[in-house]
Amino acid sequence: MQFNLDQIFHLKFVENKIVNVNTLADKLRMFLEIIKFKITVLVSLTTGLGYILAANTLSFSLFYPVIGIFLLACSASALNHYQEKDTDALMHRTANRPIPSGRIQPVYVLYISVAIFLFGTLVLLLGTNLLTLSIGYLTFIWYNGVYTPLKKITAWAIIPGSLVGALPPIAGWSAAGGSLLDARILLVALYFFIWQIPHFWLLLMLYSNDYRRGGFPTLNTVFSDSQMKLVTFVWLVCTVFTAMLMPLFGIVSSTLSTVILLLLSFWMFYNALKFFRSESENKQIARSFVQINFYTLLLITLLSADKISRLI
Repeated sequence: MQFNLDQIFHLKFVENKIVNVNTLADKLRMFLEIIKFKITVLVSLTTGLGYILAANTLSFSLFYPVIGIFLLACSASALNHYQEKDTDALMHRTANRPIPSGRIQPVYVLYISVAIFLFGTLVLLLGTNLLTLSIGYLTFIWYNGVYTPLKKITAWAIIPGSLVGALPPIAGWSAAGGSLLDARILLVALYFFIWQIPHFWLLLMLYSNDYRRGGFPTLNTVFSDSQMKLVTFVWLVCTVFTAMLMPLFGIVSSTLSTVILLLLSFWMFYNALKFFRSESENKQIARSFVQINFYTLLLITLLSADKISRLI
């Protein structure tokens, strides 16, 4: 079967309006939406972090696990668009995604997912090892086969679902030849596991009505607003505490990096405390959401820079 971009990104009437996807820029923006580019880039960064922490030297081989896991994450994201197309159409936050907005037929999103999956598999086979490929597959299966359907069943789905965030740094670590039993990578994986929970619950506090509109069970029906804030605050503190353990495990070695990590952690703890003491306003919740994500990006940068400085 042959098809081109104009067939895939077709015009379609949606609520009596024509959704135009004419230019190459429009198609590129849609493609980036389908692969959830902002999320999958973070996945590639954590994969690279795992590789750098385990590596004895820096080489081009770093790019094989980073690109391979990135591609599998893109494939999983595209498949997720297909899996949740009906619920996406019910929620204001997701109604303009490519499938529910009518900019692309669902079957073509499946084609995109399969093509990227095969390409990612090839990259990991050629440039890494079977263990890394297996971890990539496990991440894919857990996200699309376990977490995605579980979200419709239980409000607690994010806890087992957070395994998805813990696995990419392990994949990078294994690609560099690191042992999966090493306490350092287990602590790093634990950080990304814990971080995802308050990250999601802050988002839930902002869009709880939208999630219910989509038919997802939410913790807002289990906890009051004050209880929800307390639970999220506890997980924010656990995220910061896990990061502060890293110097004790030798993940951060230099005094300067340790001081920076502690300062960043005190800053994040202070902001978490402000979130807990504030009124449940969307502005403060959104600010906390940005802060915990920014803290994680800074942590990835700091850990990578600390290790690279030792390899150069």
